[in-house]
Amino acid sequence: MTIQIGLADSDRARVEDRGDGAWSITPDLCYLRLSIVNVVFFGMPGSGDRNWVLIDTGLPTSRSSIVEVAEKRFGKNAAPAAIILTHGHFDHVGTVLALAKLWDAPVYAHPLERPYLDGSASYPTPDPWVGGGLLALLSPLFPSSPIDLGQRLNPLPADGSVPAMPGWQWLHTPGHAPGHVSLWREEDRTLIAGDAFITTGQESAYEVAVQKLEMHGPPRYFTPDWEAAETSVRQLAALKPELVITGHGAPVSGIGMRQGLDRLVERFGQVAVPPQSRYVRHPATVENGEVYRQS
Repeated sequence: MTIQIGLADSDRARVEDRGDGAWSITPDLCYLRLSIVNVVFFGMPGSGDRNWVLIDTGLPTSRSSIVEVAEKRFGKNAAPAAIILTHGHFDHVGTVLALAKLWDAPVYAHPLERPYLDGSASYPTPDPWVGGGLLALLSPLFPSSPIDLGQRLNPLPADGSVPAMPGWQWLHTPGHAPGHVSLWREEDRTLIAGDAFITTGQESAYEVAVQKLEMHGPPRYFTPDWEAAETSVRQLAALKPELVITGHGAPVSGIGMRQGLDRLVERFGQVAVPPQSRYVRHPATVENGEVYRQS
């Protein structure tokens, strides 16, 4: 039986409803839960045109919800300075084409994600037999083909800085995707983890619905390199974050969260890695730095 790492309700980060449709976590960060996934907004309320950033873009049905929050939070017709993608899976890029065009905004991602964002390669097929629930079983129905952002797509800066997010740095955290990145702000030890690890069981439709607070590795059915995924979690746990926002589940903070993250590192093989998966013994690999496929 898989061991679960539960978190206490007191480990939830404090959030505030400021009337813009999202949950404020810090003065300049808020998040919006969109069905099965979160998107994050960076920028002070009322900051206006080109003074904020969107991190990930949710599902194809998420466009109107994201635009509504953006207008209420930053101002009517206020476009972002940039859209940052933690990776290119369907639930994180669902509206990026539409939003980038609407706002005439540049999109930034790790260079290893380019094949899935310029139309040239597809992700490895999901594995429905990783266990955990209905969403895992349905995962072959989820889109894995690439999108094409064309000239709007840009590589994240090689120096680790994040466009239009002063004080932040991006960290390469592969495993769930070859070019997966997390965002880190040292000043207040805030981490936007993407799907490097998450705080609810994403394989189960029930857990997704109720948002049961637990520390999990990346979503199993879409993770093709478990060795890299474990290394990435260790890297992030070593930062000793104070506040964490993940791609799935509620934001968490404090010592209980850090203890849960440390336990995830210690028990990664039992907690995160599926007991059977085509990618456990034979991970997908990056060919020539770009094409990702099962070996």
